[in-house]
Amino acid sequence: QVQLVESGGGLVQTGGSLRLSCAASGLHFSITTMGWYRQAPGKQRELVANISRDFATTNYADSVKGRFTISRDNAQNTVFLEMNSLKPEDTAIYYCHVEDLNARRFWGRGTQVTVSS
Repeated sequence: QVQLVESGGGLVQTGGSLRLSCAASGLHFSITTMGWYRQAPGKQRELVANISRDFATTNYADSVKGRFTISRDNAQNTVFLEMNSLKPEDTAIYYCHVEDLNARRFWGRGTQVTVSS
């Protein structure tokens, strides 16, 4: 059974920092892309950042460029999201996402990030 376990969300003031982690287990095929999406109330889920298995390719939403950094540990099947200079508009549920070699996609249950003004 595939499990994506997220941690690191919480409440922080504007300008603060948080680090999200997501550990994947139970996958039978190698993970390719790992990433984070977020969904704010009343809005669609959007890509925050993702990273390729060879670390060569990263993608970021324009709204987080320069503030967020994605990284991964392939040995631990874990992806991280370092979030700095947080803004109230970053408030959302953050979902871990992974894709395997068969292009199957898996989602975590989400972790709440709240940035107070």
